[in-house]
Amino acid sequence: MSRIGPTTISSLPSPPSGIAGTLAGYEESHLMKPCISLSAASLGLLFTAHTHAQSTELETIKVTATRVAYAEADAAYAAEIHTRPMIDRSGAQTLFDYLAQHSSVNVAPSFGNRFTPMLDMRGYGSENGYQNIAVSLDGQRLNNIDMVPQLLGAIPLSAIDRIEITKGSGSVLNGDGAMAGTIQIHTRPYSGISIGAYTGTDGALGLNTAAGTQGENYSISASADHSKHGGYSQADISGHKDSSEMRNERAALKVRPLRDLWLNVDVSSTYIDTRYPNALSQAQFDADPSQAGATRYTHQQFTTDQWRLGGEWSLNDSTKLTYAHRREDKHSEFVGTFKADYDIEGNDLAVVHTGDTFDLTAGFQSTDGNRIQAFDQTKKNSRAYYVQGVYRLGDTTLSAGTRRESVRYEHLPAGGAQLSRERDLDAWDLGINQRLDSRYSVFANLNQAFQAPDVDRFFVGGTFNAFINPAKAKTLTLGLNRMAPGNRFKLAVFRSNLDNEIYYYNTGNWLTSFNTNIDKSHKYGLEVQQFWQATPQLSLNANYAYTRSIIDRESQGNGAFDGKELPGVPHHNLALSGTYAFTQRSELTLSQNWRSDSYAIGDFANNRSQRQAAYNLTNLTYRYRLQGWELFATVQNLFDHKNGIWTRDNGIYPINFSRSALVGFKATF
Repeated sequence: MSRIGPTTISSLPSPPSGIAGTLAGYEESHLMKPCISLSAASLGLLFTAHTHAQSTELETIKVTATRVAYAEADAAYAAEIHTRPMIDRSGAQTLFDYLAQHSSVNVAPSFGNRFTPMLDMRGYGSENGYQNIAVSLDGQRLNNIDMVPQLLGAIPLSAIDRIEITKGSGSVLNGDGAMAGTIQIHTRPYSGISIGAYTGTDGALGLNTAAGTQGENYSISASADHSKHGGYSQADISGHKDSSEMRNERAALKVRPLRDLWLNVDVSSTYIDTRYPNALSQAQFDADPSQAGATRYTHQQFTTDQWRLGGEWSLNDSTKLTYAHRREDKHSEFVGTFKADYDIEGNDLAVVHTGDTFDLTAGFQSTDGNRIQAFDQTKKNSRAYYVQGVYRLGDTTLSAGTRRESVRYEHLPAGGAQLSRERDLDAWDLGINQRLDSRYSVFANLNQAFQAPDVDRFFVGGTFNAFINPAKAKTLTLGLNRMAPGNRFKLAVFRSNLDNEIYYYNTGNWLTSFNTNIDKSHKYGLEVQQFWQATPQLSLNANYAYTRSIIDRESQGNGAFDGKELPGVPHHNLALSGTYAFTQRSELTLSQNWRSDSYAIGDFANNRSQRQAAYNLTNLTYRYRLQGWELFATVQNLFDHKNGIWTRDNGIYPINFSRSALVGFKATF
């Protein structure tokens, strides 16, 4: 089965390699030398910064992955926290830009689509990494039942209060897909009125507005965002550029009808219209990555309507009952080729107890998903029970949790025999954190997670192929935290052993290529985070990850893949940023993101002549604030690096390949 950007094309013949292969199927169809000396030097300074920390205080940070808040330094897992002050200091204008430039997550436009970007963490690859990260918004899952990256582009960065990233943990409460970890996004109630707008090169235009009010017993807010981009590449043979447009509206209401009861409802609607650029040969890319290629750009129109309702009832001072229900209706159409509807409905019922030394979260979750086409339906339904506990004994924090999830698949062809399969899957988590003193703590975490295949994985060339096995991973993470005024340093090392890792097998014929499992594989690596408030005016941040992802055994390749590296996994990922406040009103932020080269998507035998080139992106943002007004100017890809996604020899999809600029404002009343 294959896909383009944020949806699948299972009714069409499947091209050579997953997402990228789909785009290649509708065409007629070096290495960038990494310049890292400056980045390496900067990283070295940041790693040693903890010996020269200033006295500047940082905000107190809490972790909430277990739904109970406690100090970041006491987490019994690898945690990466991004607070509202950090977001404000970054100068980023979108969630995509913030994660790409200021977090340890590998983030890139999905073949040109920034609204549903590629995500990768801990070595699951640029093509499928997003399916191995459980992403949630205010506790509601954003993962899909189809091969669609999470819709991060519909979340305004200005609405976010905190982003919590857990690595190698989170499978007990988040379930399916939390193999690499989780990204949990929490929004904040809005008060007042704001309006913002920007314009830029290549026809970039944007307008956003939000309004809200809150009181002791209520909060209500509404927002609308509209963004357009004229496209970076030249017009195709039909006269269209690789343009994109998104409209998003959201409204939320939270009320307290009784002293101990809060009720909330949230509705949103998103429309995306995108044209994906064609792949280029190496010679074309080197000469001019803005070339259009010989065919029309693939055109997708995508709509999703969602609503969520829930409540929180405090049974007493230490125990509360929570409930959340969500519904999503999605329609995706590739103009002239494929269309499908996806319906998703889910529930989450939990009891959360917070004690002096013991916290407990236990609950039930369900998800019912249905893919609807003209001649068939395919369903993925799950039911799960979970319990997670945290016990604090002096300077020691212990955590343990377990989850049991049953997943049932049904394929209902029109006029054919019904097919079904059911799987019982287990997740568990054990962790310990030991405070050494007021600044240092160490932790160890052992986690088991799983990924139940999405429904689109069962199709090839539009025809139902076969059910495939769920993937399982056991991950051990060991870490060190240093939390001091003006300085936070974290170090973690990990090892993951996997069974049945899911991937797209390319036979060389895009009509017969299919999705299947890697028998055995493993991943290991090292992660470093450093935040340093060097002076009251200057803050520096670094995220570095070294990752190796190895295929141990895969029968599909008849031994050709054994011992080889998983393609699309760079060994090195580095995100550096620094913000300098010239005055209380103005500041400049410089960010650098660099990823080393890797094997191209689909190159499981590691023998293609062309590799995925190193990724290099530098952004510069200036902000000026005066009372309720903020003016900003951003230069993206400051040094005009040519970036792309290599899917095969002479199959390169250009992304972030030219310098661009934005100017805009935000007014708050």
